[in-house]
Amino acid sequence: MAKKSKNSGKISAVLSGNNVFSNSSSAFSLHNDSQFGEVVSGKVSYSLVEALYLLHSNKMELSYGKKKLSADAFMKEAISLEPNFMIRSAVFYDLRSKGYLVKTELKFGADFRVYEKGKKMGQDHAKWIVFPVHESAGMTWHEFSSKNRVAHSSKKNLLIAVVDDEGEVTYYEARWIKP
Repeated sequence: MAKKSKNSGKISAVLSGNNVFSNSSSAFSLHNDSQFGEVVSGKVSYSLVEALYLLHSNKMELSYGKKKLSADAFMKEAISLEPNFMIRSAVFYDLRSKGYLVKTELKFGADFRVYEKGKKMGQDHAKWIVFPVHESAGMTWHEFSSKNRVAHSSKKNLLIAVVDDEGEVTYYEARWIKP
């Protein structure tokens, strides 16, 4: 079980399969303050992209079995678990560093849901659902229409996040309008 780290309040977390979790008081405190992770069965569970962000921010220590993982070692493991990980993490990092609350969004078939700055999950609804893609990836009109329908049916605006080879992200917003 993950316990509170002895290193200045860092979250002590564990990677198990595709899951990163912690039961430390630091994890619950950060969840309450900044909405990182989801509380599930008495633990704070993190998406892989959240865990990498917290490792890079020096807010988390991560164990895998009996060894500690550096951010680079974790990134290699995450890429093997999730093929689109680098594209997703670039978008997550970009949005989170700009002050947006970003949560995973598998329920609607998108990668993320994003709340406007200053909004909190549970108090407000997310404004956008986000589909990250690499700039070299193609998208048919049918795929685009399908993503837009998902956004519309969930009462959110669609953001297509295009990541270039340098990791820079450009956003394209689509929404339904009534003429």
